[in-house]
Amino acid sequence: MKKLHLFSPNTPDLSIVIPCLNEEDTLGTCLKKLQNVAEQENFCMEVIVADNGSRDGSIDIALEFDAKVVNVSHKGYGAALIGGIESAKAPFVLMADADDSYDFSETPKFFKKLKEGYDLVQGCRLPKGGGKINAGAMPWSHRYIGNPLFTFLVRSWFGSPVNDVYCGMRAFRKSFYESLNMRCTGMEFATEMIIKSSNSRAKTVEVPITLHKDGRIQHPPHLRTLRDGWKTLCFFLICAPSKLFLTPGLIMISLGLILGYMGFGGSSIGSVTLGAHTMLGSSLLIIGGYQSMLVHELCLTLSSKLGINNQKGLICRLIMQKGLKISLLFFAFGLTLWAKVFFDWQNFDFGKLDYASTMKIAIPGATLIALSFETFIFTIFQSWIKIENNLII
Repeated sequence: MKKLHLFSPNTPDLSIVIPCLNEEDTLGTCLKKLQNVAEQENFCMEVIVADNGSRDGSIDIALEFDAKVVNVSHKGYGAALIGGIESAKAPFVLMADADDSYDFSETPKFFKKLKEGYDLVQGCRLPKGGGKINAGAMPWSHRYIGNPLFTFLVRSWFGSPVNDVYCGMRAFRKSFYESLNMRCTGMEFATEMIIKSSNSRAKTVEVPITLHKDGRIQHPPHLRTLRDGWKTLCFFLICAPSKLFLTPGLIMISLGLILGYMGFGGSSIGSVTLGAHTMLGSSLLIIGGYQSMLVHELCLTLSSKLGINNQKGLICRLIMQKGLKISLLFFAFGLTLWAKVFFDWQNFDFGKLDYASTMKIAIPGATLIALSFETFIFTIFQSWIKIENNLII
């Protein structure tokens, strides 16, 4: 078999990185297309097969085409790409899967955009961005639910211009990639790159491509819809915690305080009279909202470690500095309210109490004690994260 000639292996213009795990069905086809590109185009390239532990003939096929094989022991789609990109010599890198769903004959259009000065050139398979999906190439759940959902989130939450967030065929400047400090080793690698690119105001452009049906026969797709979709959603929520935690938390606390005040005063809304039962519901809103805000702060810390943002929440700074004092303050006030109820009960010789009035004192007391425990636990956990991640908060 004719080898894929690397015109200038020491100074290539473009590095092609292909993650590989048991891809003998299709890897040869992909490399053959790259061979044709190498023969027809006037730029020099190297081909890197980032092998993630193949047990079939994938490595032998790669070597037959004179591709560079990089063995990546750490499992995962992102891990394979990270290992392969790290060894790339060219100033520009293109990545795409080895299942023949992406047509490597379209490589020149990516390289052209890179030469025009773009940091990230993202492929788009969806008609919305001018792409095309051949029959049977993408499951309906991915095409109409998963991909549109995550694309909508990355556009609305992070301001990304892409229309196909999960497209695995993309190209970028290596120096730009190195500035992203990629961390995700699974399928979230794709969305991590898009989010970080958007946050860094990267010069991004999409090019339409055609998605072909997966050509593998012996092995099923590596993507697991529910597992990888859930992991991606969790990653999104870590990157944008205010969307799920901070804003709802503030709303819950505000609503809880208003309803609690109205319940304490016995206010009426039309024919509805509010009281102790309303205060019980408001207590749950306040506790849940406060917990949601604390989770928001934890997500900020974790996303900062991932290089997504450098924000340090006000609540986090306050609690890390005064956490124990705040916890003790909540506890003291809560215990004081409970003590009042206890002494009132004592005055009645521990007999029957007027629940309508005493619960208006006991419920705020219980709420403050619960907030005390939440604050104390958050302070301990955040201190552990600070030590573990060596963060300065």
